[in-house]
Amino acid sequence: MTLGEKIKEVRKQAGMSQEELSGKLGVSRSAVAKWECDKGIPDVDNLKMLSQLLDVSIDYLLDNGETLDKAVIKESIDLTKYGKGSSKTKKDRIIREKHPEAVIHPLLAKTKLTKGEAALDWGIVLVTDAPAGIPGLIHSFQNSGNRYYMVEQGEKQLLVLITDEFMVSRELAQKQHTNKFEIGNIQFTKCSYKVK
Repeated sequence: MTLGEKIKEVRKQAGMSQEELSGKLGVSRSAVAKWECDKGIPDVDNLKMLSQLLDVSIDYLLDNGETLDKAVIKESIDLTKYGKGSSKTKKDRIIREKHPEAVIHPLLAKTKLTKGEAALDWGIVLVTDAPAGIPGLIHSFQNSGNRYYMVEQGEKQLLVLITDEFMVSRELAQKQHTNKFEIGNIQFTKCSYKVK
């Protein structure tokens, strides 16, 4: 589903006409019509307002509908409440406590390089004889404390990110049936073991 189709669908679900929505956004009715026909896109401020007015996440509007959808929940966490142990162990305890009946797979996450980063990487290799993978290595250091999980509870699948400060849960629109999958610019691989 395109951005325009999503705007049209959620506008109708909210019981608003194009004219009513345009009035609340402070744009012309023809601007809303262009968005809904995919002949234009709202700017960042209008996306934020659309998200609030139509009670949907910006992720839902911008995602291509293949993977992410539905609810996104962000909660603060306090790792110090989980006693001694590594950050990984504490995060495993947090996810198990939050979803006691679910099947939980830890995920390995790898950021895909943009074209520019890939070109830079090859440039560094050619000029300095340094090993390939420097931008990827930088990404891994930046995200080294983050833990990703696939939570399977009945028909629902949640993609959960736990950092040192918060937990973000996203319900996936389509179930992932393989051990490797991509969401946005991140490649995920399910670990063979489950969180106990």
